[in-house]
Amino acid sequence: MNKEGDLDLASLRVFVRVAELAHFSRAAEGLGLPKARVSQVVGELEARLGTRLLQRTTRRVSLTPDGSLLLERARALLDEAADIGTLFQQEGELGGRLRVDLPVRLALQAVFPALPAFLDAHPGLQLELSCTDRRVDLIEEGVDAVLRVGPVHDTSLVARPLGQLPMVNVASPAYLDRHGRPRSPEELQQQGHVLVHYSQTFAEREAVFEWLDAAGAPRRLPLPWRVSVNNTDAFEAAALAGAGIVQLPFTGVREALAQGRLERLLPGCEAPPLPITLLRSARRHTPRRVRVFMDWLAQALDRALADARRTP
Repeated sequence: MNKEGDLDLASLRVFVRVAELAHFSRAAEGLGLPKARVSQVVGELEARLGTRLLQRTTRRVSLTPDGSLLLERARALLDEAADIGTLFQQEGELGGRLRVDLPVRLALQAVFPALPAFLDAHPGLQLELSCTDRRVDLIEEGVDAVLRVGPVHDTSLVARPLGQLPMVNVASPAYLDRHGRPRSPEELQQQGHVLVHYSQTFAEREAVFEWLDAAGAPRRLPLPWRVSVNNTDAFEAAALAGAGIVQLPFTGVREALAQGRLERLLPGCEAPPLPITLLRSARRHTPRRVRVFMDWLAQALDRALADARRTP
């Protein structure tokens, strides 16, 4: 609130954040403000409007009917203010902070090597890059965009497909010396092979060898596993240690294959390629800095994955 008691954008931004997260502490953390200050701002906004906007309990925060109405109008007003703020910027001039979540391997192999040129072109921009393989909630965690590998089922997000990662089957030479080098998926069972199991939550108990047959139809063969991991770095490390067979993107193991630390097997029986998708929230205005970064990221990935598209 300003001195005259009129509404200001800062107060509306605080209210919108609390309403989206349904939580004062999380909103305060995302805004970089003390929780007490966030609560004070919302209280002052309610007093100025003469109505209760949020219902507060010890467990949760929910919108009142008036709060829902204000949330819709406040989002529209903040979107318009964001557009006005960039109205007279020079082409290529970006400012502010941008928060993006990236898969670990793609971040290390494709994004960070190209990042200095982007930062040099936009010296007023600050990037917060989280690198994780877990699923990130854009709204709850205040993330502007997320890069995901694998199927996307969330219809509340705006999806931009960026291509596909070809898959390979690999294992360490020592592992294959012990178990044999299969010539068909059926020999995986006959020779007693095991998979390294990948599950982000450890909730899945079944490990499956997947491949596309000659007609392009998906096939699945359950196999035992001894080690389960929830991280792509650990996935490769387990394969290098000889813990079993792994199916993962070629880009992640190109170097290990070239060095002979991993061997490719069943080259005609790879799992279907994994889609790469850039996601943003459909509930928020997309600032120009986000749009520019997303375009740059698409180009950087296209260059970095060119070799993967030519995987033998």
